Amino acid sequence: MSWILHSSSKKYNLPWHRVISSKGKITLNTVKDCEYQKKLLELEGIKFSDGFNVDLKEYLWKINSIEEI
Repeated sequence: MSWILHSSSKKYNLPWHRVISSKGKITLNTVKDCEYQKKLLELEGIKFSDGFNVDLKEYLWKINSIEEI
């Protein structure tokens, strides 16, 4: 999913770098791309627990209903 956002990000100004796997891991195809996404997330204050892993308990976006958006 991230690669779809990544490939459309310039055209539509999408924050593709904020999409990670449901397990909290950056899963792009190359290490270079993973490092780039990690750097963008770190610039937003996201801390990585190990390599390309994020603690979803800390950073998962939680809402009770769509009306809260």
